Amino acid sequence: METVLKFWWVIIPVLCLVFYKLIFRLLGIIIVPEDKIGLVTKKFVLFGANKELPPGRIIAINGEAGFQAQPLAPGIYFWKWIWQYEIKLQGFTLIPEGKIGLLVARDGKELETGFILARKVDCDSFQDAEAFLRNGGRKGRQSAIITAGSYRINTFLFDVMTYDMTAISENMVGIVTTLDGMPIEEGNIAGKQTAGHNNFQDCDAFLAASGNKGLQPEVILAGSYYLNPWFIQVEQIKMTEIPIGYVGVVISYVGKDGKDLSGAEFKHGNIVSKGEKGVWAEPLGPGKYPVNTFIMRVELVPTTNLVLNWANARSESHQLDKNLSTITVRSKDGFPFNLDVSQIIHIPTTEAPKVIARFGSMMNLVGQVLEPTIGNYFRNSAQDSDVIAFLSTRKERQDAAKAKISMVLDQYNVNGVDTLIGDIVPPESLMKTLTDRKIAEEQNTTFETQKRAEVTRQALEKETAVADMQKEIVKADQGVLISERIADAAVKKATGEAQGVKISSNAEAERLKVIAAADAEKTKLIANAEAEKIKALANADAEKISVTGNAEAQSILAIGKSNAESYRLAVDAMGGDNFSRLKVTEAIGKDKIKVIPDVLITGGGDGANGPISGLLGLKLLEEVSKNMGKETPPSSTN
Repeated sequence: METVLKFWWVIIPVLCLVFYKLIFRLLGIIIVPEDKIGLVTKKFVLFGANKELPPGRIIAINGEAGFQAQPLAPGIYFWKWIWQYEIKLQGFTLIPEGKIGLLVARDGKELETGFILARKVDCDSFQDAEAFLRNGGRKGRQSAIITAGSYRINTFLFDVMTYDMTAISENMVGIVTTLDGMPIEEGNIAGKQTAGHNNFQDCDAFLAASGNKGLQPEVILAGSYYLNPWFIQVEQIKMTEIPIGYVGVVISYVGKDGKDLSGAEFKHGNIVSKGEKGVWAEPLGPGKYPVNTFIMRVELVPTTNLVLNWANARSESHQLDKNLSTITVRSKDGFPFNLDVSQIIHIPTTEAPKVIARFGSMMNLVGQVLEPTIGNYFRNSAQDSDVIAFLSTRKERQDAAKAKISMVLDQYNVNGVDTLIGDIVPPESLMKTLTDRKIAEEQNTTFETQKRAEVTRQALEKETAVADMQKEIVKADQGVLISERIADAAVKKATGEAQGVKISSNAEAERLKVIAAADAEKTKLIANAEAEKIKALANADAEKISVTGNAEAQSILAIGKSNAESYRLAVDAMGGDNFSRLKVTEAIGKDKIKVIPDVLITGGGDGANGPISGLLGLKLLEEVSKNMGKETPPSSTN
């Protein structure tokens, strides 16, 4: 206890550290940290003129009792007695990246009639509440915003709300509608063009320039924007794309009334300059455009050749002919038949605005001009002809249709490139009649051709026969001529020969005599040579026979001696009888001698009937052998 009393003075610093805030407050000292502000509420005023707030005010700017406009910034403040001032420490107002801060003022002047947003005043981004009130700041929603950052906002005066920034996507367009501003002039559907508002991010600049409330003609492109959603609404739409092969004719519903550029001859609408109300004279080429389709329309017009089909089963990708169908016509002879037609048109780029000014759209051009023009033309054309003639003159009618329809389309600033007739479908009964008639005509033609061919063949055979006879006649004539000439030659030759024979007879006799003598000598010499030759051959043959005979005799003698010796030795060895049996057996086997007959026929008994029976059997065997194509086998009878 004595020790505690000894160090009593240590308790005082400890208590000061624990209760320093309370002590400071009792001494009228306020410490505001670096990340805080102090919101001051003055409880009462003892002296002075400004003891109470003016009627309708809640924020004091002249030292009145109540919420004070000026907060305490970070630091140390004196004479803020606890019994007179209430200090509330509050963190800074933070606006994150990608966000905006919108403020609502609880105090200030009343809003002007007809407006929904309070105009911006100079107040250091709402951090100087006193300046806001002294400079004429108004109650309610504020037109100005605060962007990402830290702010010392007096929340006694302002409520702060955060919203996302407005983002416009790629290939999109932002259509703007403002919620505050001057009313739109009567007769217009959108406000006037207003400059200097930085894509509507500066509301006060827009309002200061007397911008109109409602739909705006300007658009905002892809990007992120600090747009006050209490002031502006944005709707995103796709950019307008003009494909290759097309132009876009712009029809504007806003702008000033411009001068008509179409000329005195064109009386179907106004063609105006770009930016004016009406059909623009300059169409948009292929590409993407940020067109505000709420106040203008872009009508696509093909600049390449366009095919339109009047056919039930066929339609082009552009779908302009989706409502067209096969044309039904009636012929002169009362037959209805169907007709498919294709029309090719071309609209020049310079004429596209006039076409749209006249008809409003390509579908209207097809429905109001092309469909009735082409349909009526072919119906009228069919009524001037029967079905057969229409079918047979298809090409001529197609050419006539092209010329007529092109002339009509020129009046509407459209070029008619070509008119083509497709399928023609006559009634089935008529087609059968036509088919039968055509088959009969073709058969008749075939018969006529065969008849002409037969006549030609007969003429050819006749001419061929005459030609063959002519050849024989010529041959006979030539034969006669040749025979006459041969006869003349023979007479001349005989005459010449007779003279020659007489002249050469003596010479010939002498020549024959010499030849005969030479032949006799030659024959004699040949005979002598032949005789010598025969003699020599005879001697040679005799010598050959002698030598051969001696040799054969010697050979036979040797063989005989050998066989005799062999037989002798066999006889000695086997005996005479046995050797004889052996040789007989070898002879039978070598010459295949039949010892036993193939058929043995004997008599049926003794006496005279035995031979007769054998003869009958032999006769029967011969007949059987004849029938079988064989020879009668050897037989034996008893």
